[in-house]
Amino acid sequence: MKTVTSLLLLALISVYGSVASNNVLYPYGLDQGDKVTPTDDDGTSGEVQLSIEFKFFGKKYKSLHVNNNGVISFNVAVSQYTPDAFPLTNGEAFVTPFWGDVDNDLGGIVYYRESTDPDLLQKITEDLEKHLPHLHYKATWAFVATWDKVAYYGSASKRVNTFQAVLTSDGFNYIAILNYDDIQWTTGTASDGDPDTGLGGTPAQAGFNSGDDTHYFSIPGSRTNEVLKIQKTTNVNYDGRWVFEVDNFKVPGGCIFQAKFAKEGEDFWSESSCSTKCRCQDGQVSCAEESCPKSGTCEASGSFFTCKIPKKGCF
Repeated sequence: MKTVTSLLLLALISVYGSVASNNVLYPYGLDQGDKVTPTDDDGTSGEVQLSIEFKFFGKKYKSLHVNNNGVISFNVAVSQYTPDAFPLTNGEAFVTPFWGDVDNDLGGIVYYRESTDPDLLQKITEDLEKHLPHLHYKATWAFVATWDKVAYYGSASKRVNTFQAVLTSDGFNYIAILNYDDIQWTTGTASDGDPDTGLGGTPAQAGFNSGDDTHYFSIPGSRTNEVLKIQKTTNVNYDGRWVFEVDNFKVPGGCIFQAKFAKEGEDFWSESSCSTKCRCQDGQVSCAEESCPKSGTCEASGSFFTCKIPKKGCF
């Protein structure tokens, strides 16, 4: 006979598609003092005034917008639902944990709050001591935005996504933490996604845009089908979490090469012909001419390419 707990779990799965098992998110919800954005396709919080100046790519911002489509923007609200490839050079500065066509008319809530709650700040401090020990970081301020079980535009399924963006400062350093709890769809139907699966078309973008043609970053898999697996990726050895220093912009755990992320110690080819082999070492990328052998195939892998050599069979 099934227990009540088992029946409850099955009921949750039937409603939400799956139950996330990791603990990557910081606390959120009305009981944490969160506000919510309007329940509106392509909606926004409106301008939210901050108690501090948050530094992002060298510029200071005193307000932001939390946009339903998975974007925190500093200059203006972002209602666009199909993500463009970075960089966007029209002056728009934003953090996007998952820029896709959210429709919380069909399901989900977008929460946000500015906080100096000691318990939250202590948790962030402890996490960043593990992730960025060289900073000796002690959080004094945070802004938390959480997209909780949000549906996609045109959905004919029960697939939903839960993810979070956290901005934090200790008064000297400015950090962005992107957390991914459960990602089940990548694309709304207005972006040519499948209504039954939420896949295909132009998938979601994750990363940062400063508004110019130089300072931007895309998390590996952005605008490809691979973004569905973002909850299994990380740059700080903690699945589902990406951490960035966003004042002068640094990506721990690897290198930035052609505005893309290469893991520390990773060998990769920089183009689809696999004729230039590169390596990320101590935060720097070095490259040399080296071709993939004729017996191998050059295949896309993350942000770059890899040379696949078939294994010899056993006889």
